[in-house]
Amino acid sequence: MKIVRTSDKGFDREFKRIVNRGKSFDPAFEKKVAAILQAVEKRGDRALFAFTKRFDGVALTAKTVEVSPAEIREALKKTGKKELAVLKLAAKRIESYHRRQSVASWSYREEGAELGQKIVPLTRVGIYAPGGLAAYPSTVLMAAIPARIAGVDEIVMTTPVGRGGLNPIIVAAAQIAGVDRIFKVGGAQAVAAMAYGTESIPAVDKIVGPGNAWVATAKKLVFGRTEIDMIAGPSEILIIADGSADPAVAAADLLSQAEHDELASSVLLTPDEGLAKRVSGEVKAQLKQLSRESIAVKAIRDYGLIVVTSDLAEAADVANRFAPEHLELLVKNPKALLASIRNAGAVFLGHCTPEALGDYLAGPNHILPTGGTARFSSPLGVYDFVKRMSVLNFDGKALAKYGKPAAEFAAMEGLDAHGKSILARLRAKKS
Repeated sequence: MKIVRTSDKGFDREFKRIVNRGKSFDPAFEKKVAAILQAVEKRGDRALFAFTKRFDGVALTAKTVEVSPAEIREALKKTGKKELAVLKLAAKRIESYHRRQSVASWSYREEGAELGQKIVPLTRVGIYAPGGLAAYPSTVLMAAIPARIAGVDEIVMTTPVGRGGLNPIIVAAAQIAGVDRIFKVGGAQAVAAMAYGTESIPAVDKIVGPGNAWVATAKKLVFGRTEIDMIAGPSEILIIADGSADPAVAAADLLSQAEHDELASSVLLTPDEGLAKRVSGEVKAQLKQLSRESIAVKAIRDYGLIVVTSDLAEAADVANRFAPEHLELLVKNPKALLASIRNAGAVFLGHCTPEALGDYLAGPNHILPTGGTARFSSPLGVYDFVKRMSVLNFDGKALAKYGKPAAEFAAMEGLDAHGKSILARLRAKKS
């Protein structure tokens, strides 16, 4: 791995290059995605099935697009007992964590007015679950369980099946998590179906879950017609380490993200130059042991970096600028350093908390902001599946006190009808 110092002349340029990877705007690509969305919006199932045949090689009809109860039973049979047990353990821990995120309606009275907020679950949510090589049952659990806890009426899921058919472990995860309906479509056309609705797939209030560039761009373009969780970018890990860190462990953690895809970023920050060199050597040695070596090699070569900082305080400052999806603190006193951290999707404290544990069954959600968006956004949670409504209830006394200044405010903005709607009530009250 390349080793640089924060004092190096080219550090800022290298830093920005890694943070901004995968963010290039491609109008031609967006135009292709938009064409798929528009076709599905206009032609419904006909376009959806045509794109599925074209891109996935699967012929679907209105009768076969939805996963049937018999197909679900077959998928559960194909899933081994050991796998089911792991899925159920993960689901239990994810549910335990997310139940603590529940929010309640509230109100208060003040001078004759009752003011408050009503919390209402979304009616229908759609989950996009990648299929094929990028099939992640853990993501199905992470998306569906918070929605169920929030009280969403119906949870639907789309997942591409390809010529190999349904991925049984994805179906099993959906059943354990409480998904109500599963549809055998993927790509931008699946996002379009959930956003606009077709004869077979109902329109949803929100679409969540990661996908490839086609899916991410489709989610971006349908935002406004429906809500989305986030536009997921390439995976990333940033590690802050001191002399107490094991170089082999740090290298393994860096590679845990590098194997995701060629745009994944793995960065180590340390004030210990000796550790930096040892970790670099470990990465080189461990790369040869990976089944996805070619992917990890390219990711490490293009977006891997070891940065020697002046101290841990500077490391924390650089980490906050990066705002990583995953942040590990492999230091002697991680809680003390945590106090300096403002921007991260998830923070993993100490030598016994690998990021990979959080991917599966630690409990917190692994659908996290990427590409620096942790500066202003948060992990997926129960709060993402509810909406908030303001509730106002003024009695006559409160209206008498605040009506006239409110009408004066309307006059300042030149909105006469606003003021008259208030004054009419005040006059009626006096007569």
